[in-house]
Amino acid sequence: MKEELKGPEVENVYVAIVQELGEDNVIVYDVYFINESEDILEQVLITSKGYATPKENGDKVETTTLRKDLGGLIPFSAQKVEPIMEDVMALTNEYWVCFWIGNKMYDKKYVFHSDLIKEENFEYIPLLNLKGVMIG
Repeated sequence: MKEELKGPEVENVYVAIVQELGEDNVIVYDVYFINESEDILEQVLITSKGYATPKENGDKVETTTLRKDLGGLIPFSAQKVEPIMEDVMALTNEYWVCFWIGNKMYDKKYVFHSDLIKEENFEYIPLLNLKGVMIG
């Protein structure tokens, strides 16, 4: 790809899937968008979808693509994007994020492969004070 066609590199911005204690002390999983940069992120848009091709019959499984407008995100903050069901964590989950910093648009695809979203891969995420998997 020609160098001038590449957009600016996204740094210090993450998507995390975390484990939380929900109602009635039931464990739930949520997706968060995290800004660990010193910049204000404006007009944050996220699309999410899950997909897989099972080996048994080869039929492709795909969730509906969801779109969410998060508005803006101040430096060193996080915002919940959506809950994620355990059934969907068995799929590859993709989050495509687009936002503005000043007059520049940034975008990045974050992909959680099905073998990544497991408790043995969870680490402490200080900004959220929760355990989960974070990619950037």
